Amino acid sequence: MLALRLARSSAIRSAAAQRRCLATATAGHVDVAASSTVTASRIAPIPLSNIEAQWEKLSADEKVSVHEQLELLQQKDWKELSVDEKKAAYYVAFGPHGPRTPTSQPGDNLKIFLSTAALVGISTVLFYVIQARATPPPKTINKEWQEASNQRAIEQKLNPITGIASEGYSGKGFVQDK
Repeated sequence: MLALRLARSSAIRSAAAQRRCLATATAGHVDVAASSTVTASRIAPIPLSNIEAQWEKLSADEKVSVHEQLELLQQKDWKELSVDEKKAAYYVAFGPHGPRTPTSQPGDNLKIFLSTAALVGISTVLFYVIQARATPPPKTINKEWQEASNQRAIEQKLNPITGIASEGYSGKGFVQDK
């Protein structure tokens, strides 16, 4: 769309420059300016009835021509425009082309969902394979060992001020299991 705006603005500038040249030109300059305006007007008017289907196939010059046609049409009263002309004006201004081209194609959502589901499945399988091949937990993690560690800490009077060997201690000590 930006390219179209630039092309349209450069075409308008060149047309304005040609008009300026015609006003101050000599006889030799008029022929050059007249020949360039003839080539610009050789582009046939493009039917606006189904511009949505034709837009991607149009060349840059044809797109500029459509823009110019629509600019002329939009200067009229909107009530006089046909439905096709209104649709064409809307499509050219706000259609899904240029910077408004959709970033995803139809069916991309399904691909993303299936890919995500596959990755979650693979990671789940990998988790269980690693867990099955892992070494068993150490013997110091079971509840009996931790309770025995509590008894030994009390016998050795570990942390007698605020810890496990203090008077009125009500914490769990070394026991981590529920």
